[in-house]
Amino acid sequence: MSQPSDTPNLADRMPLWLMLLTGIGLALWVLAAAFPFFWMTLISFRLPVDAFSVPPKLIAPFTTEHYWQLWVGDRFWLKFLNSTIITVGVLVISLTIGCLAAYALARYGGALGFWLLLVALIFRALPHVTLLPSYKFAFFELGLWNRYETLIVILVAINQPFTIWMLRSFFMNIPKELDEAAQVDGCSRIQAFVKVILPVMWPGIITTGLFSFLLAYNDFLISSQMMNADKMTMTSALSAYMNADDDAFKLMQGVAGAVSITAPLVVLVLFFQKQLVSGLTQGAVKG
Repeated sequence: MSQPSDTPNLADRMPLWLMLLTGIGLALWVLAAAFPFFWMTLISFRLPVDAFSVPPKLIAPFTTEHYWQLWVGDRFWLKFLNSTIITVGVLVISLTIGCLAAYALARYGGALGFWLLLVALIFRALPHVTLLPSYKFAFFELGLWNRYETLIVILVAINQPFTIWMLRSFFMNIPKELDEAAQVDGCSRIQAFVKVILPVMWPGIITTGLFSFLLAYNDFLISSQMMNADKMTMTSALSAYMNADDDAFKLMQGVAGAVSITAPLVVLVLFFQKQLVSGLTQGAVKG
């Protein structure tokens, strides 16, 4: 039976005043980070006269009229469906291609793979607006404009270098001996990848999947330019509400829409927080 270590941990060595100062600092940071979403949620359930009153009212009548008019009257649920189709499509394709490509690059010993990734990241770093005119005109001429699959392909092409780069760093933390041991036990290369490597990679896949999800879910420029009003995503459709400065009720529907868009992201991150922290820690070990 192992004896407990006599070496004090970091918390034991930290002075009490420093622990209190750290706790207060973290609490203030959490309040500052969460306050915009909290306030946006609060005013989304108020009438315009109460939401924009000066000074702000902490207690005011409660109403769900803005959400009802947004989701039912303006059929915002169709925009939610569009966002779901596009985001899930981008996520599945990006992770499928990214896992295979990143695994191959991680096991490739030459320098060519690194330079390919570097060139891909250069194109990923370019502003999207510089690439938009070329493929927008091409897809319009080919009759491929305003289609789910077109937008999915564009977003996958834009985000794929980032996905491959992240997954490659995770695969490089998995020793090659694990692949060899699985093949010695009778697995083929594909079987070893699916049955042995991927289960070990699960935190990294969750982490990369969340980033890929956010990149597709939050896209505004490409979605607004490539899709008509009937197939717009929630992020693109929200701009029409936020620009309605002369219509207070329309603006409040925009606030309700902003809360509706943000809430799933908060729930998703909270649900996968353990895998996210584990994946980020694992990926930071080796690049």
